[in-house]
Amino acid sequence: MPRKGKRFDAARSAVPQGTKFLPDEAVKLVKELATAKFDETIDIATRLGVDPRKADQLVRGTVVLPHGTGKSVRVLVIAQGEKETEAKEAGADFVGVEFVEKIQGGWLDFDVCVATPDQMGKVGPLGRVLGPRGLMPTPKAGTVTFDIGRAVREIKAGKIEFRVDKTGNVHAPIGKVSFSEEQLTANLGAFMDSIVRAKPSGAKGTYLKSVTVSSTMGPGVAIDPNLYRKA
Repeated sequence: MPRKGKRFDAARSAVPQGTKFLPDEAVKLVKELATAKFDETIDIATRLGVDPRKADQLVRGTVVLPHGTGKSVRVLVIAQGEKETEAKEAGADFVGVEFVEKIQGGWLDFDVCVATPDQMGKVGPLGRVLGPRGLMPTPKAGTVTFDIGRAVREIKAGKIEFRVDKTGNVHAPIGKVSFSEEQLTANLGAFMDSIVRAKPSGAKGTYLKSVTVSSTMGPGVAIDPNLYRKA
């Protein structure tokens, strides 16, 4: 079993065991414990009381973080005609149906793919390549739409997609260590609001079991999940 470094052990010892913090307190502590020489990403992990194997207990959605993720997102838009122009004006990095053939040839230098519904006949066969990488456009994620301009602007502004994994956890980035405490706390709040709203009808018992934030190289800091539970 791999050992953690001395820096990590020192940071972990600074987190009181069994303590659950308020969101702003947790964010402040995570920033203080981030000692890497690069701008670490701040991640949030929620453990949910759902069984992802059941269709009525899937948790999936999108959220526009008020202050973005701190990451430059490369957006590909597959569209034709006036929708190409709309995509370019909105700031898309790559635009055009010719990229379907490029993807088939192995090109994957983008982070999000958006397509208009009339182009899904061409995009559909790419599912075997894009699906496993989480890059396949879907209506649920808002990446299959005729409102191309809005979709691109939201993604560039910090829109992220989340989905429960097979163990019942949801992970997502909420910013960088260089963000202010206020920015990170606002992003955290927006994400948690979306998680609570995404509660599936089939979920029974305690929905939100735990909430933890951490930096790329730092220990997890627990937040009191009762703060987000609805009666």
